[in-house]
Amino acid sequence: MTSHEMLESDFATLPDLVRAHATERPNAIAAADPARRLRWSELDAMIDRIAARLQADGFAKGDRTAIAGLNSVEQVAVILATLRAGGVAGLVTNSATGEQMAAMVADTGARHLFLDAAASASLEGQHVTATDRIAMDGSAVGAPLEVWMSPEGTKPEPVAIEPLDGFNIIYSSGTTGTPKGIVHSHAMRWQHIQRGKPAYGAQAVTILSTPLYSNTTMASFLPTVGSGGQTVLMKKFDARGFLELAERERATNTMLVPVQYRRIMALEDFDRFDLSSFVVKYCTSAPFPAALKAEVLKRWPGGLVEIYGMTEGGAAFILEAHQFPDKLHTVGKPAPGHVAKVIDEDGNELPQGSVGEVVGRSPAMMTGYNNRPDATKAMHWYDADGNLFYRHGDIGRIDEDGFLTLMDRAKDMIISGGFNIFPSDLEAILLADERVVEAAVVGMPSEEWGETPVAFVVLTPGADAESVRADCNAKVGKTQRLSGITVVDELPRSAIGKVLKRELRDAYAG
Repeated sequence: MTSHEMLESDFATLPDLVRAHATERPNAIAAADPARRLRWSELDAMIDRIAARLQADGFAKGDRTAIAGLNSVEQVAVILATLRAGGVAGLVTNSATGEQMAAMVADTGARHLFLDAAASASLEGQHVTATDRIAMDGSAVGAPLEVWMSPEGTKPEPVAIEPLDGFNIIYSSGTTGTPKGIVHSHAMRWQHIQRGKPAYGAQAVTILSTPLYSNTTMASFLPTVGSGGQTVLMKKFDARGFLELAERERATNTMLVPVQYRRIMALEDFDRFDLSSFVVKYCTSAPFPAALKAEVLKRWPGGLVEIYGMTEGGAAFILEAHQFPDKLHTVGKPAPGHVAKVIDEDGNELPQGSVGEVVGRSPAMMTGYNNRPDATKAMHWYDADGNLFYRHGDIGRIDEDGFLTLMDRAKDMIISGGFNIFPSDLEAILLADERVVEAAVVGMPSEEWGETPVAFVVLTPGADAESVRADCNAKVGKTQRLSGITVVDELPRSAIGKVLKRELRDAYAG
């Protein structure tokens, strides 16, 4: 079956699509990083050799690998080889603490840990349950991958993969405790390949500057590989390096998070780079200010698509910003086949136009949290017809056109004196101030009000924080006024750009 026939079928696997691309376009570049470029034929052969060695070690269908490292073509090969061997790729969050990373490895139950020197340094001093360490970067932190894998020409035993078989485990973000392992099936990932197919193709050149352990990255990685395009991997993002790479590689697609867009657009020489090859740019994972969307649309060639959803699944919302310039304050409408509603605090469905917690359902929903049945159940909400929805944990409103406007994370909403305060409202006012570069508002304990809003800001040189606070407070109601403002050099963020508000609360309280 050709790759085109597979993509038009009801279901196919990513390893089989790789095999088809290697047959049809053996010399085309499949994946590239700063050190190495692999053709489809080379990637397919490398996948075979890794999968065959896993099987020789007793790896069986349904077993898991643990994979921790910076983006590389070797990591791409290990992920795909795990799938070809019938296993589940356990993607360990490389930016977590060593203790958290060790807990993730244990949670996968993996015997094989594929890592690089950076991951090994983080794990130093931790008890790691995986017994076999394989160094994807060829360093001394494990058996070198090139030596460890089976000899050239070795092929693994074929494994029949069913749609509901496990594909990967991705770990939820978090600053304390052990992040939850989110299990995705091949069927769910097939939906992602299919949904992204129209915007990609064999001629796509996709730059990935966020980590492969993130669902943010997978949203572009999967349709690029599935369609036979070229994946270009950055190990570490920097704004000018991204633009230089995009110009050199003639990039057509990318997935960036809002803080990356902000840093790129802030470069004084942004307009000197030739970005005319871009077809479409994507954004997800964090609030994307309407003004920043408008600036990207104005100055950066190609379409702009925002995706709002959860790693766990539920409903995905799509905003084709270039098609709906009057809806930039929203995150778009549900993707085809996706259904979303809003509910109140007691779980009652609210009429369209009401503000409430977002719940959603779709063909793309996780199998569950790994080893966490109670946490999986807590995600569930059922409508009057008994249909399963996932709780998104976000507060929002779906307008008369079906577009969703997000207010805040439910857990970030501040209740002060009995009034609900949405930090995003205050953040929008702060960010509209030319003196404010970045802003985050969190709720802090208050004896008088229960909670009170406090702002953390990055300011332009010479700006006065108290003046910024006073101007903000003059534009809001009495119950919304900021009780404090703290200037920071930068906001703490996860590897995919989410502001870590827990760290801000802890720093302020301390």
